Amino acid sequence: MNGNTPYAGLPGETAAGQRAAADVPDLSSSQKRLLHRDVSRIAARTREFLPNEYAVDADVSTGATGPQVTVAVRPPVGHAVSAGFTPDLEDVSEEIITSDERDEVARGLAASAALQVKQAVSDAMTPTAK
Repeated sequence: MNGNTPYAGLPGETAAGQRAAADVPDLSSSQKRLLHRDVSRIAARTREFLPNEYAVDADVSTGATGPQVTVAVRPPVGHAVSAGFTPDLEDVSEEIITSDERDEVARGLAASAALQVKQAVSDAMTPTAK
């Protein structure tokens, strides 16, 4: 049954457990530029939702399935939160990550980071009312 999987390897070409080079999409220089621009926009939009005490960073890396995007937020207290995903490279025109997707990721990260602060602080404070 191993011969049926894409991870079985091709004799003399690809070792078992490795992806064939043809299976991993390559980005052109313009696609890389677009992807970095879109990821920077997500980080900038996330910063707009949060006070200056929150550190926001973004990264584009190459994984086993192609380019992977990670945007992370480090709140002043509490645990860091991040969003990672593999962008769809089909039908790329002016942007790889649409503005709706960028806004959704930014809002989700900002909300998660704020929740981390609330949870970290709520243990140390006694609520005045319920």
